[in-house]
Amino acid sequence: MPEVPLSVLDLVPISSGATAADAVRNTVDLAQQAERFGYRRYWFAEHHLNPGVAGASPPILIALVAGATERIRLGSAGVQLAHRTPLATVEEFGLIDALHPGRLDLGLGRSGKQLVREYAAAAARPAVPAQTVDGLLIPPKPDFSGLARSSRLGLTFGLLQQPGAESPDYGEQVDDILALLHGTYRSADGVEAHAVPGEGTRPQIWILGSSGGQSASVAGRNSLRFAANYHVSPSSVLEAVDAYRAAFQPSDALPKPYVAVSADVVVAEDDATARKLASGYGSWVRSIRRAEGAIPFPTPEEAAAHEWTDEDRALVADRVDTQFAGSPATVTARLRQLQEATGADELVITTITHDHADRVRSYELLAEHWNR
Repeated sequence: MPEVPLSVLDLVPISSGATAADAVRNTVDLAQQAERFGYRRYWFAEHHLNPGVAGASPPILIALVAGATERIRLGSAGVQLAHRTPLATVEEFGLIDALHPGRLDLGLGRSGKQLVREYAAAAARPAVPAQTVDGLLIPPKPDFSGLARSSRLGLTFGLLQQPGAESPDYGEQVDDILALLHGTYRSADGVEAHAVPGEGTRPQIWILGSSGGQSASVAGRNSLRFAANYHVSPSSVLEAVDAYRAAFQPSDALPKPYVAVSADVVVAEDDATARKLASGYGSWVRSIRRAEGAIPFPTPEEAAAHEWTDEDRALVADRVDTQFAGSPATVTARLRQLQEATGADELVITTITHDHADRVRSYELLAEHWNR
C-alpha cells in the first residue's frame, strides 16, 4: 500500500475555562509545530454560533498563520458558499495567495437551507445496518430529523445572510469562482468582470463533501480535488468518494482523481491514556447534533460527570465509534484501514483535546510513527 501524506484540519477549539484568544494562540503554535512535524497542509474549518469553536473566519486565520510559518500549505475546509459571493471569496483568497504564493488551498463547502433539506431527506430514508469494509467501520446513518427541525439552525443561516437573500446554486457559484480566477467571467448578458486581487492567482481548489450528492459531482465534472468527511459523516464516506470518482473528468491540471479523507484522531503513549484524553468528544458532538452549538471542549473529569440518555448515545454513536483514539501503533493501523477502504491519496487529521499540550503531542506521535 503506497504511503500517503498527512494533513491537519483545525476547528480552532476552545477548551472549557479558556477564551477564543487562547484558542487562536494555540492554533498558531500548533501550525508551527505541524510544519516542523512534516504535515503537508493546515486547514481551517468555518463554524458559526458555536461557543466552543473560534474558527469563524478561515481567511483571517490563514493570513495570521501564514505569517508565522514558512512552508506548510494553508487552506479553508471549507468556505461556506451559502452566505458568500464568488467575488468576495476570490478577492479574499486572491489577496492571501498574492502575499503567500504557492501555499494556499481554497476549499469550498455547502451550507444553508439546502443542507437542512438534505438532513430531512436523510432522516426519511430507511436505516442501513453497519458494515465493515477492509476493516473500516461504516456505521449506520444517524437520525438527523431533530437537527433538520432546529430553529437555532435556521437562526444561524438567517444571521449569516442579508434579509430575504437567496443563495445561488452551489455548482453555479463554483463555476463563477473558477471563471473569476481564470479571468473568463462573463455575466448573463456578456459583461466582463475581473477580480483584483484574485484573477491570475493559483490557489489549489478543493471541494468538500459528506455524501455522494452535488458536491461530489461538482468536484468531478470540474476536475477538482475532493475531500471526503469521514470524521463528520462516516456512514456516507464510501458513497462520496465513489460518486466523485465516477463523475471525474480528467484535465491537464488534474489528470486523475485526487481524494483526501478526514478522521478524528487522538494519540497518546498508550491506548488507555488516549481514550481518557478523548473522553470529552461524545458530549462535544452531542452539543453539535442537538443544534446547541459546539460546547467548550470538556476536561476528562467533566466528561465523566456527563449524564447520558439512550437517545443521546444513539445520536453520537457513529462519530464516537469511528474516532481513532489510541497509541501510535493502534491509530496508525486504523488510519491505514481508512486509506485502503477509501483509496485516499491523503489523510486529514483533526484532533481535539482539552489541553493544548496533549493536542500537540498527539500530532507529534502520529507523525513520528506514520513516517517510519
